[in-house]
Amino acid sequence: MPLVSTKEMFAKAYAGGYAIGAFNVNNMEIIQGITEAAAEEKAPIILQVSSGARNYAKHVYLTKLVEAAIADTGMPIALHLDHGDTFELCKSCIDGGFTSVMIDGSHHSFEENIALTKKVVEYAHAHGVTVEGELGRLAGIEDDVNVSDEDAVYTDPDEVQEFVERTGVDSLAIAIGTSHGAYKFKPGQNPQLRFDILEEIGRRLPNFPIVLHGASSVVPEYVEMINKNGGAMPDAIGIPEDMLRKAASMAVCKINIDSDLRLAMTASIRQHFASNPDHFDPRQYLKPARENIKNIVRHKLVSVLGCNGKA
Repeated sequence: MPLVSTKEMFAKAYAGGYAIGAFNVNNMEIIQGITEAAAEEKAPIILQVSSGARNYAKHVYLTKLVEAAIADTGMPIALHLDHGDTFELCKSCIDGGFTSVMIDGSHHSFEENIALTKKVVEYAHAHGVTVEGELGRLAGIEDDVNVSDEDAVYTDPDEVQEFVERTGVDSLAIAIGTSHGAYKFKPGQNPQLRFDILEEIGRRLPNFPIVLHGASSVVPEYVEMINKNGGAMPDAIGIPEDMLRKAASMAVCKINIDSDLRLAMTASIRQHFASNPDHFDPRQYLKPARENIKNIVRHKLVSVLGCNGKA
């Protein structure tokens, strides 16, 4: 089975009231953990690569690892560029075999965002590749994305229809209260998603797939494991999973998860070395880390995204 497009995935997700998990990948163990969980739960998935991951592991290594995962599991998998910020980067990924790209022009003016997004859409569609655009700006830090709380902006529902019509994008990432990274909220804050904005966007764009970035829940179990074994993450607070499930039952068809995978992997490795300080074989600590990735992904597929059994 070759890589698949997100178009049919999203159409089924919208009709079925669930979302597809878009999991960021950086190495073999992360890819294996994600895809093994998807195969066991019979869930469609999106593996996404940031520019940082591409610089770290190289394009060719990541694409070949994803091809190997498809050969191993036989699962429908889309390969997506996360937060592409230039036409050249998107073009490189399209030419290199990706089936979906995101062009993030949210840091530009509305008109500049439209012009850049439209340029990517025209090239991508000519090559059978789908495009995700973005309106609004999420706070937080993740790889090359760094937006302060002061610069964060909710998506304006009055702009979405014009943006989609003028650019021709296939999906739209919006800002309704999620944020990048593990430190989404300060202690004592009550995390809230703006479901009123999501509902209004859904009304303005009927049957159109919406995307949530920065949607890790920052699983307390993994934060505790990290802190217990030499870490210092007392202020890490994520998005409640019941809110994400509600969003998945509405117009949201794609939910991005990265920080939870990093936390799961780091927690496992820290715990392993705390118990086995003399180990030096990478397989000894990467094997349980891979299993941790698998467990958190399985949980997300079933309890948060609701896409198990939908492949």
